[in-house]
Amino acid sequence: MTGITVTSRGGRGARVRVGLRQKLPLLVALVLLWMMLWGSTTALTILTGIVVALIVTQAFYLPPVELSGRFNLFWFVAFVLRVLGEMIVASFQVALLAVGPRSRHRGALIKVDLHTRSDFILTGTALAVSIVPGSVVVEVDRANSVLYVHSLSVRSPAEVEAARHHVLSLERGLLRAWGSRDEWEAVRS
Repeated sequence: MTGITVTSRGGRGARVRVGLRQKLPLLVALVLLWMMLWGSTTALTILTGIVVALIVTQAFYLPPVELSGRFNLFWFVAFVLRVLGEMIVASFQVALLAVGPRSRHRGALIKVDLHTRSDFILTGTALAVSIVPGSVVVEVDRANSVLYVHSLSVRSPAEVEAARHHVLSLERGLLRAWGSRDEWEAVRS
């Protein structure tokens, strides 16, 4: 099996051929998810996970995720450690907001135009933003690579720009670890 045929998003009869190599990361992730759900690593669990993953990828339309073919382990670990550190610090900041004096806290809905057109990097950036307490992605404009982020305790235009810059720096971190060379060169400065 060298390729899998899927219908394009437009649904106008056009067919897109997605190779097994491109679909393999999704299949592996689905099998790992299946194993975690069952809490088992037996041969039967792995086999049923493979069957379920193949059925899911054939029965449901999933847009192909185009990977850059580039992965830098050092920068990926640095990105994960950064996000974990931000999660710890932000947890305490949000806790202090919750138990602190009852002054009015203002939030802001911030539009962030990302540099990437990669669905993979867009999703990774949205996940990184949302798992850090105090900010959450409320909408994604996939066609234009725009994230709408709600951020807590924003009191000035400078803090709005700081929150926007933070999201863009998370995108840069992911591009450094996983993005294409062209994308990384474009946002490097």
